[in-house]
Amino acid sequence: MPSTSVPVPLRRVRRRARYWLRRVWRGIAYLWRRSLMVRSVAITVATTGLAVAVIGTAVMVSISNNVYAQRRDQIEAESARATIVAQGIFDAATAAEDNNQTELESLQSEAQNAILSNTTSPGGTSIAIERTPGEPTPQILQNVASTRFPDAVITDELRKRVAADTGELSLQPVRLDGPDGRGPGLAVGSTLQIPSAGQYELYLVYDLSDAQQTLDFVSQTLSIGGVALIVLIALVTSLVVRLVVLPIRGAAETSRKIAAGRLDERIPVRGEDDIATLARSFNDMADAVSRQITQLAELSRVQQRFVSDVSHELRTPLTTIRLAGDLLYDARHAFEPAAARSAELLHAQVDRFELLLADLLEISRYDAQAVELETEPVVPAALTADIVDEFRPLAERVGIELRFASPGGHTPMQLDGRRIRRVLRNLVGNAVEHGDGRPVDVVVDSDSRSVAIAVRDRGVGMPPEDTARVFDRFWRADPSRKRTIGGTGLGLAISLGDAQLHGGRIDVWSRPGEGSAFVLVLPRRTDEAPATSAIPLPALDESYDGPTAPEDRP
Repeated sequence: MPSTSVPVPLRRVRRRARYWLRRVWRGIAYLWRRSLMVRSVAITVATTGLAVAVIGTAVMVSISNNVYAQRRDQIEAESARATIVAQGIFDAATAAEDNNQTELESLQSEAQNAILSNTTSPGGTSIAIERTPGEPTPQILQNVASTRFPDAVITDELRKRVAADTGELSLQPVRLDGPDGRGPGLAVGSTLQIPSAGQYELYLVYDLSDAQQTLDFVSQTLSIGGVALIVLIALVTSLVVRLVVLPIRGAAETSRKIAAGRLDERIPVRGEDDIATLARSFNDMADAVSRQITQLAELSRVQQRFVSDVSHELRTPLTTIRLAGDLLYDARHAFEPAAARSAELLHAQVDRFELLLADLLEISRYDAQAVELETEPVVPAALTADIVDEFRPLAERVGIELRFASPGGHTPMQLDGRRIRRVLRNLVGNAVEHGDGRPVDVVVDSDSRSVAIAVRDRGVGMPPEDTARVFDRFWRADPSRKRTIGGTGLGLAISLGDAQLHGGRIDVWSRPGEGSAFVLVLPRRTDEAPATSAIPLPALDESYDGPTAPEDRP
């Protein structure tokens, strides 16, 4: 049995064709989405083409009907006149019985010539005179027909109508064979009464190829005119749209430059039309925005300088207060109970004040964009294990089980170890602070693009509106809550800045009564932001049960 499989070269050709078709389709779709000019011209051409097609079809149908009706009326008049002339020739002959066969044939030939002389069809006319079947006459004339008379187009239905001798012409559209194929024609039938020979049928077949040629010419002219009109409209539309689109593109380009920081860019203004008015309005808006941005930038610089200067200036008196406070704190046992308690409070607040100054200085560096990474090879799993060990005594003191697992993250990465430690201290410290005596899980995992460090507590949690503000400066979900390890309210804000400085992010999830989860995601390459995390956040409709791996990997 022969194989029906497609040959390999043919399959390759088909695949190649599909590939290029997909590329062309994508290119068209891209242009359709991105180019207003392409859409405008395409829609205009499509609607214009549809209108031209409808109008052209209607005009062509109307012209065809009119041409056919005129030719039909002309042919009908000529056929009636030819029939009358032929019948007159036969009627003028003597109807005596001694009319011989020769005289009748002569009359028949004279009538045929008279009929041909009374028809003026440009396409030509064929004639046939045939005896009506069943005529009981003593004499019979031979049927006569023009050369190449299309006898096949005379249908039985037409013959029956003509033989009925209703006194009217019988017309029937036909298709005639010609050098250019089958063309239109019209067959006309009538009857002739010949003395001594009875009733004969006269058939005239008119060639309408000349009318068809006229209609073809008109159709071709309308088609060429329609295509030319569509092309002209497309050119005019593209020109008009270009006059509108180019200023819009210029405005968009200027907007991008302004957004990139080039605040002195403006749209060129030409003329007094609507586009010029739009350009002037845009430039006025850009001037106002530029002034506001300059004022805000100056104000921000003043604020940053103020915070930095105050932080630096406070260090000297704070050092003096620190020394005096340490002396009082060391000698508190010799004081009265009230004075000793005051020395302890002073020592604690001075520590908190130092932390606050350090955080304020760090925030001012971020605001001034003066922070630089000091990277070194760091193993995320080992660094996280150190932080967990650092907080384990505190967790045991408050009755929290601090669990650690590291399914991944054992490959060294270029990180700023000091900043990553600060981030993890904040996240683990907050989990212990808000854990309410329940277990806290710390998990390190990784994939081909990123490393994720998750910290999950099962404490009080936060509602969604608080979760959205958790990284705001000096913001606390519950200011009245007692803190175990202190804090300045800037820890998470600084942690987010440290993560973003590494090209990463911090994902957060929380639910009241079920705790919170923070996931630090660090990309293996700082120039490639991680799209996904190796540790997904808990789903909002189910609680997170911690890591699946109970132990560290070697």
